[in-house]
Amino acid sequence: MTNRTALVTGASRGIGRACALALAASGARVAVAARNVEQLESLAGEIRAKSGDVFVAPMDLGAPESIKEAIAKIAKDFGSIAILVNNAGITKDGLAMRMKQPDWDVVIATNLTGAFVAIQQALPAMMRERWGRIINISSLVGEMGNAGQANYAASKAGLIGLTKSIAQEMGSRNITVNAVAPGYVETDMTQGLSEELKEKMIANIPLKRIGRPDDVAAAVRFLASEEAGYITGHVLSVNGGLYM
Repeated sequence: MTNRTALVTGASRGIGRACALALAASGARVAVAARNVEQLESLAGEIRAKSGDVFVAPMDLGAPESIKEAIAKIAKDFGSIAILVNNAGITKDGLAMRMKQPDWDVVIATNLTGAFVAIQQALPAMMRERWGRIINISSLVGEMGNAGQANYAASKAGLIGLTKSIAQEMGSRNITVNAVAPGYVETDMTQGLSEELKEKMIANIPLKRIGRPDDVAAAVRFLASEEAGYITGHVLSVNGGLYM
């Protein structure tokens, strides 16, 4: 993937940050996008320190206009996107019976609609080049559901359907579209869990540990590579065997 331009959304921390670092280490020119510009600049400094080529793109995945503007700016100032990693995601947990409509709407808008808009913006350049890699970060929860996360689970299950549909539409243009479904990964989202709850989770994971962002980034790096050119419409689970 040397010199190909990759865009990673939600790159300021956790899985997105690890994906940006992994792609940069593989020779990609990486555009990093998120709302928190300070954290993006810190990541960009780290990539530049290792002689990587990086571009900071402020972006709010909950706002379609923000996505369109950012992707247009990346294409103009940094290069057409060849690899898109849709990682940005938010949670607004609550039992379905009591879930407020805005909490449903904002999670679907960011996690699912935002990914769709990003794909739409990136596709024309990939179609022109007849080469592209789209990798959507779904979730174990999108495959098996989770009490208290109806909105999040629906958005992540929606990403899987979106992945398979775009894969069918774009296969003839040599554009692959895959999803990665992480299980429990040590990120800001899971840091607030009690030790007791973490131990309970680990007891159910055959590999007996919580995942690391690097575990997910390794899967993303592979799916973005030339070697993965005959894989499309696939959901790669990175969950330690928790769900098979």
